[in-house]
Amino acid sequence: MLSNVRPKETDELYATPILQQTAFWSEVKASLGANTIAVNFAAESADLYGAAGEKQLIHSDLLIILRQIDRNYSVAYVPYGPELEPADEFQGIFLEELSESLRSQLPNNCILIRYDLCWESYWAKESDHFDENGLWRGEPEQSAQEFRFNYNTHEWNFRKAATNILPSHTIFLDLTAEKEILLKKMKPKTRYNIGLARRRGVTVRTMGLEGMDIWYKLYRETAERNHLLINEIKYFEAVLTARADDSRSPADVRLLVAEKDEKPLAAMFLVITRNRGSYLYGASSFAERNLMAPYALQWEAICQSQEAGCTEYDMFGISPTPDPHHPMYGLYKFKSGFGGDIHHSLGCWDYPLNKEIYTLFRASELHSQGYHLV
Repeated sequence: MLSNVRPKETDELYATPILQQTAFWSEVKASLGANTIAVNFAAESADLYGAAGEKQLIHSDLLIILRQIDRNYSVAYVPYGPELEPADEFQGIFLEELSESLRSQLPNNCILIRYDLCWESYWAKESDHFDENGLWRGEPEQSAQEFRFNYNTHEWNFRKAATNILPSHTIFLDLTAEKEILLKKMKPKTRYNIGLARRRGVTVRTMGLEGMDIWYKLYRETAERNHLLINEIKYFEAVLTARADDSRSPADVRLLVAEKDEKPLAAMFLVITRNRGSYLYGASSFAERNLMAPYALQWEAICQSQEAGCTEYDMFGISPTPDPHHPMYGLYKFKSGFGGDIHHSLGCWDYPLNKEIYTLFRASELHSQGYHLV
């Protein structure tokens, strides 16, 4: 099925809307101490989509992040990759062959490959997994997921990871329509709040590294308010300063700050990759919430993405359903107001390369609630 499986320089990673599979993202992770590698491969379209007699060769690649989990062992993490998405019935066998082909490209002490798949979930394509109100019922239990994913594979080796690392549920907005149409597709309250922020004098400006202190103050406040793990400022500095302009897959990163009378109220990272704008990180002040600054901020990001030639906008992370008890319910409520289509992905799947050590790793991960691989 696969051919031309070989390593290549990360700056040769193909252009893609998936931020986490770009040369830019490799630069970000490398600047934070991670070891990244890029691998090329090709596959016959008939093996991916079942087209009888089709002989077209499809070339693709993937970015892999290597992490040491202790002094003896490492893991390979593939964020939102591979981008190439076969038909459902070929996904398991394709990823199995890819995994076996990658063995020779990875360190001898690598115990598993973890794919953080952005492929659409099987159970988001079937009407009986939605209730009478059109709300998704979610995936079945783990054993049923693994049975379906491993179907057609030779070794039945894939395991559903204990947790997902990157968001597995998001909202995509179609930016091919005029701004007036985008506004009409929003919920009335969201559209009203965008206008309200403008009438109350909220403005948004684009900043670079000079806005990092503003960002980090808002970010710390937001993280503490929501009881989230706080990343060091160097993480965000790496995202804002990384450069891959000479590569095949660069990114345009913008720090947007919403303010009133020069008082910062909300901020976010907008990242533009190929034809997609992505809302990567966001933060807001609890003060003066009546000014609706996050709505002005998000609308500005949507407009800037469209003006940059993007055809889609990724809201990046919501709860799978409007469940008030879910920790990401607030994000669902806010982001769904802008319209768009909800995308449920398959999330993280493990391919053990050393089954004995993987079993110990999995037990440790369940106990410690996971290693931070992002």
